[in-house]
Amino acid sequence: MTVEETAEKIRTMEIRGAGRIARYAAKALLDHSQTLSGRDMASYRKEMQQAADLLVSTRPTAVSLPNAVNLVMKSLMGVSDIKTAKTNLEERAAAFVRRSEEAVSKIGKIGARNIRDGDVVLTHCNSEAALACILEAHQQGMDIEVYATEVRPRNQGHITARTLSDAGIKTNFIVDSAARFFMKEVDLCITGADAITVNGSVINKIGTSQIALAAHEARVSFLVAAETYKFAPCTIVGERILIEERSPDEILSPEMRKELRNVTVRNPTFDITPADYVDLIITEAGVFPPEMAYTVIREQLHWDSSDLSSDYPYCEEE
Repeated sequence: MTVEETAEKIRTMEIRGAGRIARYAAKALLDHSQTLSGRDMASYRKEMQQAADLLVSTRPTAVSLPNAVNLVMKSLMGVSDIKTAKTNLEERAAAFVRRSEEAVSKIGKIGARNIRDGDVVLTHCNSEAALACILEAHQQGMDIEVYATEVRPRNQGHITARTLSDAGIKTNFIVDSAARFFMKEVDLCITGADAITVNGSVINKIGTSQIALAAHEARVSFLVAAETYKFAPCTIVGERILIEERSPDEILSPEMRKELRNVTVRNPTFDITPADYVDLIITEAGVFPPEMAYTVIREQLHWDSSDLSSDYPYCEEE
């Protein structure tokens, strides 16, 4: 696919899931670099930056996207000849894709250690990382049962339910609003994340915060499984993560909205779960309490507040 095709598929959610978005963006930059022959360094850098900006603009909330793009584009810093620049970028992009794929496997193995034989697990949305923990526990022979939510309005929970069913895991499929009703039967919750802020708050699929609140009230552990590149460096300097709102057509048809003249449809895609409701964050680098989010950003993403504005083009100080 071209960069434009990849961007459109990300924008329309044909490509979805924070990890998948990041990998596709890195692959798109790699492929785009290989098409740019006969350029001088200035034009190559300009065209690659335009491609990077286009990809980042598609989904404003999932920080895996700008993090992936930035990690790839940093390979051009301090390089003056185009041959070296292309080699660096293409190697960096391929390395990121490998790292992302390996991270999910590592998270699965680490996360399975937090699941006990006989546990009932509730999960929300369709997270590669969260599912890796559940699938690994099942593959280790644990007798587990899962509650999977529907995830309106895009119904990503249907993908999760099928994945669990195909793996042979006993699964209960419920509507999102039934999570509190069934929480009394649940031993722990595991979700993914689209972004994690410096204070340990988690941005994930809409409805996650309600499940975390219900789990907190019911004294059920709430775990988040996420690759380290889903932590948000911008939040170190106080920038807030924009919560994406999608088309009202996902909820009500245009015809129905015309009939409901006094009704405004609101369709936020994500919500924010406070760190107080998160027990542990499971990453490929280990398990961290939410209070250690800054340490993850600093040590795993190699960021601090002194270099964000210059080295991170998708983060501007307020």
